[in-house]
Amino acid sequence: MQSLLWLVLVIAALGAASYWRLKLNVSTLLIAAVLAVGSIAGQVGQLAWLVFLLIALPLNISSIRKQYLSAPFLKIYRKIMPEMSRTEQEAIDAGTVWWDGEIFSGKPDWQKLHAVPAARLSAEEQAFLDGPVEEACRMADEWEINHKRADLPPELWQYLKDNKFFAMIIKKEYGGLQFSAYAQSRVLQKLSGSGIVLASTVGVPNSLGPGELLQHYGTQEQKEHYLPRLARGEEIPCFALTSPEAGSDAGAIPDVGIVCKGTWQGEEVLGMRLTFNKRYITLAPVATIVGLAFKLQDPDGLLGDEKDLGITCALIPADLEGLDIGRRHFPLNIPFQNGPVRGKDLFVPLDFIIGGPKMAGQGWRMLVECLSVGRCITLPSNSAGGTKSVALATGAYARIRRQFKLPVGKMEGVEEMLGRIGGNAYLMDAVTSMTTKALDMGEKPSVISAICKYHLTEKMRQVVIDSMDVHGGKGIVLGPNNYIGRGYQGAPIAITVEGANILTRNMMIFGQGAMRCHPYVLKELYAAANEDPKQALDEFDDALFGHIGFTISNKVRSFWFALTGARLAGAPFKDETKGYYQSIERYATNLAFLSDVAMGVLGGELKRRERLSARLGDILSYLYLATAVLKRYDDEGRQKADLPLVHWAMQDSLFRTEVAIEELLENFPSKVLGKALKLIVMPFGKRYSRPSDKLDHQIAQILQTPCDSRDRLGKGQYLSREESNPFGMLEQALDDILASEPLYDKVCKAANERLPFMQLDKVAERGLALGVLTEQEAELLKRAETERLRTINVDDFDSVELMADKSLLESGKKKSSKAA
Repeated sequence: MQSLLWLVLVIAALGAASYWRLKLNVSTLLIAAVLAVGSIAGQVGQLAWLVFLLIALPLNISSIRKQYLSAPFLKIYRKIMPEMSRTEQEAIDAGTVWWDGEIFSGKPDWQKLHAVPAARLSAEEQAFLDGPVEEACRMADEWEINHKRADLPPELWQYLKDNKFFAMIIKKEYGGLQFSAYAQSRVLQKLSGSGIVLASTVGVPNSLGPGELLQHYGTQEQKEHYLPRLARGEEIPCFALTSPEAGSDAGAIPDVGIVCKGTWQGEEVLGMRLTFNKRYITLAPVATIVGLAFKLQDPDGLLGDEKDLGITCALIPADLEGLDIGRRHFPLNIPFQNGPVRGKDLFVPLDFIIGGPKMAGQGWRMLVECLSVGRCITLPSNSAGGTKSVALATGAYARIRRQFKLPVGKMEGVEEMLGRIGGNAYLMDAVTSMTTKALDMGEKPSVISAICKYHLTEKMRQVVIDSMDVHGGKGIVLGPNNYIGRGYQGAPIAITVEGANILTRNMMIFGQGAMRCHPYVLKELYAAANEDPKQALDEFDDALFGHIGFTISNKVRSFWFALTGARLAGAPFKDETKGYYQSIERYATNLAFLSDVAMGVLGGELKRRERLSARLGDILSYLYLATAVLKRYDDEGRQKADLPLVHWAMQDSLFRTEVAIEELLENFPSKVLGKALKLIVMPFGKRYSRPSDKLDHQIAQILQTPCDSRDRLGKGQYLSREESNPFGMLEQALDDILASEPLYDKVCKAANERLPFMQLDKVAERGLALGVLTEQEAELLKRAETERLRTINVDDFDSVELMADKSLLESGKKKSSKAA
């Protein structure tokens, strides 16, 4: 019995060493100390010491460990690991690891997170938002842009150019605004409230495009020529990457450039003959300069021995003879400028390569690095901004619109949707703030950019669907008074562009995350690829045994957290958020452990088991979203009034995390192993459920009632109370309706009759006749009635006005005349 007790103590010591992630030599000394105490007590014999030494000595003597353990593993590893393409290698090498690495470590450093300063605008950036951005929103009549012109009006185009909206990323030395990533995000959020076309038009030149590429990789001559012209709006850029045969798989573009000699401006020069067919290129129809991605080949060896140089990026003047540009695509009735770009056998000098000839073949690395930044800003910001405006508008509409003698926002079915809308709006803004702050700190988080793009566009789609359901007929009838319909139409566009969301979730998030964020996987890969035998073995030995210790630690921690509900895990705050911090650490540990098991069991096959890797990516994603919520709550001063929004966002994210874990294990290739893993990480089932009806009710109240929490939720959006701004007029209508309700009650009481809450102008007249209302109060009721009707009414049109081809009307008249 005593011997069994000492065995338990040894196992406990091993568990403690694993939990605290002690180094191998320290762990060995700890076990030795336990055995020594047991020997002194007469409970540990020679056999126990012999077993200990047989295990400990080979592990701790590096020469033995390397020769008999690491070397054989290295041989096996090299055989089972799949070949990595050049584009995959460059994608993995691009960008940086930030908070995603902390999550993947299984032990996030909360002090590191909260030490990151809150994102703030400079005085210059705030002035731009309050001035030019506000004016641009005021100039953007969405019905005119979408239905009548299918474009921004000329005066708005010019205003954007004059005020350097296309130069937010360009440095001041070249005439740009040089705004922070956070400021760019705020600008796009505000513009998105005035329409997708405006936000997209401004967003693309400030995202992946010639300006971004030139600043990072261009020659000095290229920078001095193009950047000032881009800053002044003299050049409108586009970037042509996507081909009919290569959409999300951008590395497979068939477009080619052949290095050859040719004539340029009357002289023979070394250049490239380009043939390409691109589509879905935003701003292409109005672009004056085209960024172009193609595969450069050098069959005659004019640049060196390498024949296939790889993906290359060049700048092509849009007026180059033979360049076919100008026609337009029509993406889901959202007419932002978008179209194809084609060319056949176009000759341009090698100097057209961004960065000059030395950057030939470096295009994919350039694109991936820049995309890791742009993906964090444009689409996530447009999605978050649109969601914030929709959240306020839907709350106001639900409070104003009445059915069955009460505001529809008081119906539980509507409250469910309002809860989802408000909770997601809070989360999405938190994610954009934290992520853009990381960019301003110099990070280029490629994995996080994929998380932001996928989840924020998906959440935006859900929010718009929910809003459409609340608005009912008001949402489906397009017209000047419809502020939600175009967002519903355009939601799939954001889902599709910059890499389809199916690909982003199933292949990119975990595919890159497992490599980039894991503390040892990439080290093992690089060690295995090292051609120096001794150096390779040394590096692989360090990585392998670090990896083994890491996996054991996460297994122990996962089981301990499962048994205790992570209640003993650390948390930086002891308030209502404490449990969330503890749960994130628990599931981060699960992620690290399950990732190692999946990679160990499936090896390279995991790359092809997309649904399994997608679920691992979901765990990483939801933990990142959850930490952004906690960061926002702290940055904003831990406002207790915002707790319903915090609780909803946290519970939804952690519930989805648990669902991802459960579905991963239920679909694990080995059913037995899947069940065993579930006993380790989730023996008592899920801890979290979907946000409660009570939380939905609390958020619905926030969205329908002017308050500080509601103001924080919609901060920065275009809400000016002007006739041309439907969102601003909804805010005014909400205020006036709420102010009218006690006046309405006063009239009903005086009349001893429960009047319907409509025709408030007549209620006002009756109140005046009864002597219970002042003239000012009666005017408020009349104004509220006008605003109420404007809120609930929809547009109607003459049939001719809706015809795109008016010539059909004339031909119809001629046919009718002949028939007569």
